Amino acid sequence: MRLLKLVISNKYVIFAIRLTLGFVFIYAAIDKIAQPGAFAENIYNYRMLPHWAINVMALVMPWLELICGVLIIAGVFLRGSAFLIGLMLGVFIIAISAALVRGLDISCGCFTMEGGHGVAVDLLIRDVLMFAGAAIVLFLGTSALSLRRGAD
Repeated sequence: MRLLKLVISNKYVIFAIRLTLGFVFIYAAIDKIAQPGAFAENIYNYRMLPHWAINVMALVMPWLELICGVLIIAGVFLRGSAFLIGLMLGVFIIAISAALVRGLDISCGCFTMEGGHGVAVDLLIRDVLMFAGAAIVLFLGTSALSLRRGAD
């Protein structure tokens, strides 16, 4: 346990987690920003939101993913971006879990709007691992290796 804490509190490990989360969220945002209508359809397919919220979510969430991805890589507003990434991952975990329980055969809408990966347990595992990474950055992250003035 002590070794695990030592590893996850290492500034280079945390930086690697930041890079991974940041690039995943930036990559995920690109196709959603380019195709908001298709992303809205993917959101609709989960059958979890009221109709009025679907378009708002399809327009806002990709930009939030992009901004948080850039900020977590840069180490600027680190805790805020880690918190928002964790919050989004929590929503994704709930949505994927609900789709699995209800047996929905839908595209996850994670990275590409056309075709793409269907909802499956591997997506749930991936998102839980990224959620753990966001929690590590949120609670153990420092300004080391960041663009923030006065960083290590």
